[in-house]
Amino acid sequence: MLPYHNTLINAQTADAEDPLKQYRSRFLFPKHNGKDCIYFCGNSLGLQPTHTKDYIKEELDAWAQYGVEGHFKAKHAWFPYHEFLRETTARLVGALPSEVVVMNQLTVNLHLMLTSFYRPTGTRFKIIYEDDAFPSDKYALQSHAYIHGFEKDDALVPLRPRSGEYCLRHEDIIKAIEECDDQLALVMLGGVNYYTGQLFDMREITLAAHRVGARCGFDLAHAAGNVVLDLHKWNVDFAVWCSYKYLNAGPGGVAGCFVHQHHGADFSIPRLAGWWGNNPDTRFEMPEQFVPAEGADGWQLSNAPIMSMACLRASMDIFDEPGMVALRQKSKLLTGFAEFIIDDIVQKNGLQNKLKIITPSDTKQRGCQLSIILNKDGKKIHRHLTEQGIITDWREPEVLRLAPVPLYNSFEDVYQFGKVLEQALVV
Repeated sequence: MLPYHNTLINAQTADAEDPLKQYRSRFLFPKHNGKDCIYFCGNSLGLQPTHTKDYIKEELDAWAQYGVEGHFKAKHAWFPYHEFLRETTARLVGALPSEVVVMNQLTVNLHLMLTSFYRPTGTRFKIIYEDDAFPSDKYALQSHAYIHGFEKDDALVPLRPRSGEYCLRHEDIIKAIEECDDQLALVMLGGVNYYTGQLFDMREITLAAHRVGARCGFDLAHAAGNVVLDLHKWNVDFAVWCSYKYLNAGPGGVAGCFVHQHHGADFSIPRLAGWWGNNPDTRFEMPEQFVPAEGADGWQLSNAPIMSMACLRASMDIFDEPGMVALRQKSKLLTGFAEFIIDDIVQKNGLQNKLKIITPSDTKQRGCQLSIILNKDGKKIHRHLTEQGIITDWREPEVLRLAPVPLYNSFEDVYQFGKVLEQALVV
């Protein structure tokens, strides 16, 4: 790409040179005054692929034609439907196929993982987490500490940025792990923080947790489909993620789960059992005793939500074409362009006291999201953007989040956002 300039011609030239530009046409955009919105909210709800309705219709037609026999006679038989997502999901998160399964919702999967991998003792019971983690993660951790008889203030160790800073320093995360030492049972962080957009060094954090004898898991809600992951090689114990953000599987889309192969064949690990997690060879014999399937499949509870999985399959088939490495390369350029334009607006108009990007500038420490603190009239500015057909989101108390998604956002989108943002700021 050419050097960044805050000009329309620079943005249009970058779009013309973009090897992934054809993917934009495979998504449906909300409309504003008859034109496509500029949509930067894929970190909250991804856009619908144009062919999603065809994937759903295939299953509706199979239901109409076969009824219950669709479990075996449908083109994509329902009984093994999760298998149709196995390979693409494994490639997405850097896993062996046996280590991943699509099931449930994110927080349900997190509870299942905590049941198995938070096994505190009288001396090893602490959990390290982000103090500004998404509330659902906090609630899950608190509830498991309580179930095991611990007060949350004793069991939970929150990681907080240094005074005057917004993001955690990597060395402070490692130090906290080392200080907990043999009291630490679990490290559970978001792969990318939902509020700041900070990407953590999951490999090094996992290594540090294992050095002190603890387990390590991640909530990848803002990482899956956003950054390159290598969960198997990083030796992560478990991970969970949703599919309605970057994975474009629709509101409330089915979630995903990773369990490292070290644990997948260990049937002594306690778990909450369900019929669909039983060995498929004997599942329909209705055995009295639960015999878990090997791998991540052994944590399944119920049969597949076919319509939701069809939505995810429609999106994953797109992801699998360019792959995450190519998407990440464009993401760095696209978000870098957004950062450049925002900085240009700040410098040109002397707005240093009004606006600040709190997401790290280092591309190794962020995905595509930028989080911007607006010290004055933040909600008014967010509303102005929306009224001009630019969809971002607002997080209390003072952060505007935008996520230029490489599958469907363009460099011209970013340029036009900058023009409207500048208008709102200098009024």
